[in-house]
Amino acid sequence: MIKSMNYKITGDNLQIVTVELEEGEKVYGEAGSMVYMSNNIIMEAKARGGILKAIGRKFMGETFFMTEFSPINGKGYVGFAGNAPGKIKDIKIENEKGFIVQKDAFLCAENNIDLSVTFQKRLGSIFFGGEGFILERLSGKGIAFIHACGDLIEMDLKDGEKIKVDTGSVVGWEESVDYDISRVKGIKTIFFGGEGLFLTTLKGPGKVIIQSMTLHNLAMALYPFLPKQQTSGRSGVLGTFLDETLGK
Repeated sequence: MIKSMNYKITGDNLQIVTVELEEGEKVYGEAGSMVYMSNNIIMEAKARGGILKAIGRKFMGETFFMTEFSPINGKGYVGFAGNAPGKIKDIKIENEKGFIVQKDAFLCAENNIDLSVTFQKRLGSIFFGGEGFILERLSGKGIAFIHACGDLIEMDLKDGEKIKVDTGSVVGWEESVDYDISRVKGIKTIFFGGEGLFLTTLKGPGKVIIQSMTLHNLAMALYPFLPKQQTSGRSGVLGTFLDETLGK
């Protein structure tokens, strides 16, 4: 059980989680998420849960194979990180209900945690939710680690307590939380408010995690500063030479 494991999340907005493993313990992660590991760690790619669950992970945006890590001849350690600036959050799952996260949020987990596909249950959420139709469900008993862009805000909603969140900014929520999409009211607000047509409504009880910056918004902010490929209608070495000669 990961309760006996030690782990440490280090860094600010480019975080790494390092998990220490006793011999016989095992963690698994998204392919490509491992940054470093001790020399005595054995890693093996597996289609965890069988072919059907592996296919489900492909729908979630994850890889078909997950990589399992376990030490031999004593203790070992493995470091995992996300693929964009953001935060890593440890999710403790101790009851029968699981934790729902946006697709691509899963980073790694102990061997007792099950990662499966789940779907939006309400029509509004399906068509207008920033997380999309397919979500990830973490269940079992233990600890999983998720990664999301920006900073993370964790809130514990009381029974019946509601909050409205920018669509796409919800990283995850406990299954006890009611999730739906509501339309922004007012014509002027819709067209000039800059927040879009819909907001996510979360109703407690339960824990929710919100991100300050989505990957889409980060990409849009960086786009104007990225080098643009210029095309002149000419191709090949000669075309490149003419462009440089003519100053195009």
